[in-house]
Amino acid sequence: MTTLEVNSQHPGAHHDGVRLPSPRSLGGQGPDHARAARALCYAPAYLSRVLNGKQCPSPQLAEALDALVGAEGALASLLPQGTALRVNTAPEDTDSDLGHLHATVAYLLDHDNRHGADAIAPAAVQVWKTAQRKLDSGSVPDRLKCEYLTAVAELAQVAGWLLFDAGQQDAARSAFLEAQMLAGHAGDRSREWFVLDLLAMQGVEHARTGESLRIADELLSQLRLPPRVALMARVRKARALADAGHRQGALNELKTARAALEDSISPRDPSWTWWINDLEIAGHEGEALRALGEAGAAVPKLQRAHDLSVEFRPNGRGVLYYKVSLLSAYTAIEDWPACEAMLGSLPAVLDVVSSGRNHRRLRGALHGLTRAPRAPQWLTDLARDVASAPQLAITA
Repeated sequence: MTTLEVNSQHPGAHHDGVRLPSPRSLGGQGPDHARAARALCYAPAYLSRVLNGKQCPSPQLAEALDALVGAEGALASLLPQGTALRVNTAPEDTDSDLGHLHATVAYLLDHDNRHGADAIAPAAVQVWKTAQRKLDSGSVPDRLKCEYLTAVAELAQVAGWLLFDAGQQDAARSAFLEAQMLAGHAGDRSREWFVLDLLAMQGVEHARTGESLRIADELLSQLRLPPRVALMARVRKARALADAGHRQGALNELKTARAALEDSISPRDPSWTWWINDLEIAGHEGEALRALGEAGAAVPKLQRAHDLSVEFRPNGRGVLYYKVSLLSAYTAIEDWPACEAMLGSLPAVLDVVSSGRNHRRLRGALHGLTRAPRAPQWLTDLARDVASAPQLAITA
């Protein structure tokens, strides 16, 4: 599948009988392989194999190429009906390893969005550590070292995110730092930006305000930083400033980020920035306002993020996150009917999503409700019933 021409004699690639159009057939020229690989955060050799018909593209790559050239789903639609995430079962050589690593990353992230990371974080660490041992052993052929290094950096970053979502914060930080080092060795600047963003995110959530501010300022000081990367750096800075009580500075950064969101995605924006959208910004606006003690103003923002999360994936991990945030905001403004409605909606999501990070947040929100001085007894009893759910039990 390709929207990118290898040369003028390569009108299109195909795989498994699927004919894929050249960029000119879509009305565009398309960038060269190296620039496309950087933009999509895929290794050049992997992308080249797909474009030359030597490897079947994943649905994620098809969608990323669609977005890159503005094909509006034309390329993804060429995949056979029912194409799904697959784990490579080819012989254990380095080429098949790479296919397995790319497919595994896509599967793990999809599972996390649907069900949270508790069950899959250990698998992500296992795949990452196994790949890194192979890299460190020196058994990766020279022709594949750069691509393999890039893939291992991505695995470390994904493992870090999943550990973060599973509530294993020390392990998550170690994985992020390893991913940052590997991305630097690979010369993968886009991946380094992503890992720095995740470290700033973790700092905001775990009271490392100064670290988050330093990371955000470091990113914003870089020349020609892609617009969407700069936007998220401003969001992380705003959240840290809000936690520190700097209201005007936080609101100014959020206002700048919101304005930047209205701009089209730039060709310089990495493909990982796909999730930077109205949902993301509305959620951070709401969280910043909550941190500033303005729960009433936070509610419409958090409700917007919640509703958009439902549209994206009903009862997914994102929905649980914003239900917890809304419960805390409703408690702060003493909207007891809204608290009751939110408590009633939680069991169905807890049956689907297992996320240690969000379970911790929910336990905190429920504890806050049961201790609210003017909360009615029937409501605090309901909160204790939800808190007693087996999913929220703290395990050793």
